[in-house]
Amino acid sequence: MKKSLFELQQEVDDYIAQFKEGYFSPLSLLARMSEEVGELAREVNHQFGEKPKKSTEEDNSIELELGDILFITICFANSLGIDLTEAHDKVMHKFQTRDANRWTKIDTELE
Repeated sequence: MKKSLFELQQEVDDYIAQFKEGYFSPLSLLARMSEEVGELAREVNHQFGEKPKKSTEEDNSIELELGDILFITICFANSLGIDLTEAHDKVMHKFQTRDANRWTKIDTELE
């Protein structure tokens, strides 16, 4: 069963709520996000770039690194009271209007 962004935000909030420490500060969350993006970059470089993994490096995956980034993003949003569904809708509206004619669209008409 796929979950909505709202459900993901609630699941993370329920998880964090069990700890006295709660959410980290925005600066700490940004630092954590930067770390995770670095780990994603490393995995992408190993898989698609010219830098193979050392035999001593642990097996991570792009999927797991993206999952870590999603978790931190949800924590960041929750800590600031941001509804990610609403944020997504606003961003999509921006792209659909500002960039409506920026890219070459695929012709879907049958000839």
